Amino acid sequence: MEQRREEAEARLAAYGQEHLLRFYDELSGDSRRQLLDQVLQLDLERIRSIWEQASVKKEEDAFAAAGISPIPAYAWDELSDREKQSYTEAGWRLLREGKAGAIVVAGGQGSRLGYDGPKGTYDIGLPSCKSFFQLQAERLINLTERAGQAIPWYIMTSPANHDETVRFFEQANYFGLRSADCFFFTQGVMPALDAEGKILLAAKDQISLAPSGNGDCFAALRRSGALVDMKRRGLTWLYYYNVDNALVKVADPLFLGMAASHSHPAAAKAAEKSGPEEQVGVLCMKSGRPAVVEYTVIPEAMKHATDRQGKLLYGLGNLSMQAFRLDFIEKFAEAELPYAMAHKRISFIDPTGRLVVPEQPNAFKFERFIFDFFSLADNITVLKVKREEEFAPVKNKEGEDSPETARRLVFDLHRKWLLAAGVPAELIGDRPIEISPLDSYSGEGLTDDVVRKLLQQ
Repeated sequence: MEQRREEAEARLAAYGQEHLLRFYDELSGDSRRQLLDQVLQLDLERIRSIWEQASVKKEEDAFAAAGISPIPAYAWDELSDREKQSYTEAGWRLLREGKAGAIVVAGGQGSRLGYDGPKGTYDIGLPSCKSFFQLQAERLINLTERAGQAIPWYIMTSPANHDETVRFFEQANYFGLRSADCFFFTQGVMPALDAEGKILLAAKDQISLAPSGNGDCFAALRRSGALVDMKRRGLTWLYYYNVDNALVKVADPLFLGMAASHSHPAAAKAAEKSGPEEQVGVLCMKSGRPAVVEYTVIPEAMKHATDRQGKLLYGLGNLSMQAFRLDFIEKFAEAELPYAMAHKRISFIDPTGRLVVPEQPNAFKFERFIFDFFSLADNITVLKVKREEEFAPVKNKEGEDSPETARRLVFDLHRKWLLAAGVPAELIGDRPIEISPLDSYSGEGLTDDVVRKLLQQ
């Protein structure tokens, strides 16, 4: 072990990170081994390069709006009946032939919601008490039964919640899915750095590590063997989404059909921004390539710019629901996407060995974003959808994008489904209506028995 310690000390000294072994002599044998393993696994040259590049990127953000132009988009409601039928048939053909899968990014914890556990296991308070994972699993079951073909589900966790997530699925018997069709894998991590670029210690024997963002998704698919599994199954398209959306249409056949009907290797769903100041990334073209530009970067004049109909020129809000062709994923799995630097509150061990829990942002974590893959394509297909039918994010404990707002969106949509099925409004009343994903995927095919049960709730 002494030789490994000397090797670690030499590596750290070359990059000014010697403090990571500050408490080495106080540690037990197992803790020493754990710390040395972590240190020797660090790619210190890459970490230094990312720190320098991210710092430069932050300084250049003010100029990031250069070369931005609107991106063309399709609105489902504005398509002809013939186009809708063509895209719908193409999507269902993908599902029936086993050529489409779904991937969920589920590495987050529910701490911002006051919940101790993986976010995917969270119950937003629906009458059924179903978690995000169960709602999404049942939507996949609905599609599977109608297509007559299993739709593989790839669940990206983080090192912090992987084991708990797998246990949750096991205890629920995979919600009725086959375990062979649920592939769990972890995303990568990056060390947290202080304002001087020093790596933080989370404990005397543990480096502070944070998930490296959803942009690590493709690389993690390759590392884990998930990409090999996809090719073995014959998949050609993958539907990507975030776990904390209560209304997500997992493996949406209409969207997949539209994506597959165009020559572009990727597609994205978007919704009209509620207003120019809404804090959401915008789908657009940047220097002739598709991109998502963060709201903090777009100049005020550009935020408020409108077309002849008075619609925002840059009003396509990114919903983080996308589709990628498998050959594109394989080609760019190891692409070096840029890292963004986020200023966060991160607990750390100070030089005296005391655990410090800061009240203000004190350090930086580094993330890559899935939408940065868009710029590697010549173009992407953009589908504009109604946010109230597909997007109910849960980010905050209260207020905007909270469990309460998500529940209301679910109830409002399901009430709309019943009204469309011919149920009189007076029979529905003001009660909260929740339609099981097992009974309907998107409002279609509601049977009289299902409606009767709902009205008796």
